[in-house]
Amino acid sequence: MQKRGVSGSQKYKTYVNFQYLRQKSSKMSLVVVGTVAFDAIETPFGKTDKIIGGAATYSGTSASYFAKNIKLVSVVGDDFPKEMIEQFGKMGMSTEGLQVKNGQKTFFWAGRYHEDMNTRDTLDTQLNVLLDFDPVIPDSYQDCEFLMLSNLMPQLQRQVIERLHKRPRLIVMDTMNFWMETQWDALMETIKLVDVLTVNDSEARQLTGEYSLVKAAQKILSMGPRYLIIKKGEHGALLFHENQVFFAPALPLEEVFDPTGAGDTFAGGFIGHLAQTRDISFDSMKRAVIYGSAMASFCVEKFGLERMVNLTPEEIETRVQQFVDLVQFDIQLV
Repeated sequence: MQKRGVSGSQKYKTYVNFQYLRQKSSKMSLVVVGTVAFDAIETPFGKTDKIIGGAATYSGTSASYFAKNIKLVSVVGDDFPKEMIEQFGKMGMSTEGLQVKNGQKTFFWAGRYHEDMNTRDTLDTQLNVLLDFDPVIPDSYQDCEFLMLSNLMPQLQRQVIERLHKRPRLIVMDTMNFWMETQWDALMETIKLVDVLTVNDSEARQLTGEYSLVKAAQKILSMGPRYLIIKKGEHGALLFHENQVFFAPALPLEEVFDPTGAGDTFAGGFIGHLAQTRDISFDSMKRAVIYGSAMASFCVEKFGLERMVNLTPEEIETRVQQFVDLVQFDIQLV
């Protein structure tokens, strides 16, 4: 594969006017599917009681900084706070596709992170409303141009694709090792239907049986997706397409409080930027990877959504520029 970096003649710059693009993007439709949940988290920096979490929560929140017309598909119990549903609306997310099940409890996950923050133990998982979740796609969602399939059972992800009357311009799918271990066949069928797959490095190896990430990427791209993103946590992210590969570094942070939701936040920033610009070229995806990485770097600085709410465009642009500065250099070959 051909590796593309950044050189003096190929400097990576930001040209985004947030207010202009948010107005421009109001006509597009981004549907975000996944869990809206409660989490209880313990890290070396402290622990929380029940806080708001879930893959769709993080993805949708991240994408909301780039696109207005976000449409949420998920399910919660009647124990989920109504004020949080109202907050989704204030962030530009339609909740018409968010089912509230009376007499049932919201999905709950509890976990403890180790010192290196790259490994964690699951302490408790309560599927609750997810046990019989049947995603409903409202008529107002049928204009979907961009579809974010955040981490969820693969058969439910596939149902959402099949229930849309028209295939979206771009379908991005996130998954995890648990589905590889328990729902392999359903996962393989769903992967065939998407344009972009996002996994972490260990998941890419588990999915393919290849240690080399380049070989793993080749195998995954042969499964159906046209693009693959392999997330490497504190070591950045790789974007693969045909014979091209792009590497985005991770921003060195003084402290990482809570990695929960960082991958979902990355995915939301990635597809949010693409939906905002409506450009799905490889070059645009490279920029989207940088924006996704920048959003994920905010996420890990506090517990849960605490750092993700009330970001300013200026903060995001400054953070993106920090990523650009990491890889911008001049070199003269002799």
